[in-house]
Amino acid sequence: TALYVRDRFREFGLPARLVEYRVLLPTPELVRVELLEPVQHLAPTPEVDLQGEADGLVITPFNAYSPSGDVAAEVVYANYGLPEDYERLRELGVDAAGKIVLVRYGRCFRGVKATVAHRQGAAGLILYSDPQQDGYRQGDPYPKGPWRPPTGVQRGSILNLSIYPGDPLTPGYPAVEGAHQVALEEAKNLPKIPTVPLSYADAEPILKHLRGPTAPREWQGALPFTYHVGPGASRVRLTLKMNFEVRPIWNVIAEIRGKSEPDRWVVLGNHRDSWTYGAVDALSGTAPLLEVARGLGALVKQGWRPRRTIILASWDGEEYGLLGSTEWVEDHAEFLSRNSVAYLNVDVGVAGPHFRAFAVPSLASLVREVTRKVKDPKSGRSVYLAWLEEASRLRSSPGLPIIISTEQEGERPRVPPVGELGSGSDYTPFFQHLGIPSVDVGFGGPYGVYHALHDNFHWMTRFGDPDFGYSVAVGRIWGLLALRLANADLLPYDYEAYGRKIEDHLQRVKDDLEERERADRLSVDETLQAVAQFIEAAGRVRRRLRAFSADRSNSSRTALQGRVNEALMRVERDFLLPSGLPGRSWFRHAIYAPGVYTGYSAVPLPGLRESIDAGDWWQAQRQEAALREVLRRATARLQGIVTDLDSDRVAE
Repeated sequence: TALYVRDRFREFGLPARLVEYRVLLPTPELVRVELLEPVQHLAPTPEVDLQGEADGLVITPFNAYSPSGDVAAEVVYANYGLPEDYERLRELGVDAAGKIVLVRYGRCFRGVKATVAHRQGAAGLILYSDPQQDGYRQGDPYPKGPWRPPTGVQRGSILNLSIYPGDPLTPGYPAVEGAHQVALEEAKNLPKIPTVPLSYADAEPILKHLRGPTAPREWQGALPFTYHVGPGASRVRLTLKMNFEVRPIWNVIAEIRGKSEPDRWVVLGNHRDSWTYGAVDALSGTAPLLEVARGLGALVKQGWRPRRTIILASWDGEEYGLLGSTEWVEDHAEFLSRNSVAYLNVDVGVAGPHFRAFAVPSLASLVREVTRKVKDPKSGRSVYLAWLEEASRLRSSPGLPIIISTEQEGERPRVPPVGELGSGSDYTPFFQHLGIPSVDVGFGGPYGVYHALHDNFHWMTRFGDPDFGYSVAVGRIWGLLALRLANADLLPYDYEAYGRKIEDHLQRVKDDLEERERADRLSVDETLQAVAQFIEAAGRVRRRLRAFSADRSNSSRTALQGRVNEALMRVERDFLLPSGLPGRSWFRHAIYAPGVYTGYSAVPLPGLRESIDAGDWWQAQRQEAALREVLRRATARLQGIVTDLDSDRVAE
């Protein structure tokens, strides 16, 4: 597939090359789950294809990076496997220590579930897809409908990506030939207990025979019996033999060199690897990437070149833990940090007709602007209008964590909601590690075959995008975003909107402190003042830039424009914490990070918020001071732009 993408890039007239990294890539030799008591059942049951037959081309479902193990124990059901679920078990008199814990997918990244289970003393972990989340409770299962069939299994990595993504053996630096590798036992993001994924067909007999207290009402899934939490009578043997080896992966990188600012990069990326056929995840993004390449290549052949360099990247190893993108970013960290204008990500391009966007607040208005120019295939109106109409009545699709909306529900929004960037896709190293403004877009829908055998071409042509109209639309949106950022005289960042987002997040922290009666432990008033100063400076920048754009007679325009763009690029980097977040220094962004116990969704003001939630008031005070410092640094940057523009106006 790497060679295929490289050759298509070259065919379209773009210089392209393979970039190899050597990373830890475990594969399964044996995955076996046996229900020993009170009845016998052997899993995993093979997934069946459209004809009802097992597919010999797809390897046994497994959780990447699970250690090998052979464990027999009683089973305990722990709902979603979050810390509060284990606390509820203790209230019911149930201890998970020494047990094999059964938890359902949902609410957080699966790697979080594995980390928490280990901390609770579990001997092993079974993850299963409850039909309440993405199976028959949602609608007709595949092949009649788009939802998960009984034997469908959600595979996936269980690296603790909240610590750091990328190759576990080279944390913070690239996995190139000859790089130092830490020992397996020293890799802080590797899971510690054997873990396997099961379908709900295989989880059903285990759950059905559990004894112990009745599960709380909110723990009840959609299987047709009352759930119990155990332990007894279900006893399971979990046997895993994993082969841990360092293997090569290949990114494909194409470049359209900029004409006047070649060292300024706009990077477009999509991952190419998938767990099975990957028609949705992520080839529905790879096809539009190739189409964007074809369109740009046609322009290049006509003699066109962008102002700034455009990089097209096809990432490998995303499904294992953002390997390809993270290693490339760590390999080029200094250059990217100095020169990147933006990173534009498409992971799942199309799983239905509902547009979703996530972005840094400074680029949200640009996303909305571009969607006004692209037609929605279903309605014939603009994507923007269809998106706005759906925003007030549609909720995100279950089973598609990378495009779950983080906006509050409520009255109809005045503009379509752009969500906040957490993690779960290849924008993570660009944004969270280097502070490069990032965007993630795609079309969602009723996608119940996430990471299953059935994520195939037939599913796409029946349910996802039958005539591939939305594949065309996502390619147009992606390409227009790239052209706008690559060619704009003045980079279209809106820091006033960014400041108002930060102000809203901080006000919520203040309200929460008052509600908990903890305002005496921490005051954020001084930081709110720092946010107000940032907003005021950003507003002055907006007004000065509007006047500057209107004045085409300025003799020093080109040089001044370059200095302004340089400063605008740096504002997002000003939000980086030199020492990173507490306990996870790889994540350096002070405004947004994936939550320690979410993995996917963003936690705004993460250092401050998570310190408060942990009751660590000393750390909360430190994080509040650090937040204030990055805001002041960014404000000084904006004030410098105003000074530069005002000085030039006086000189004229």
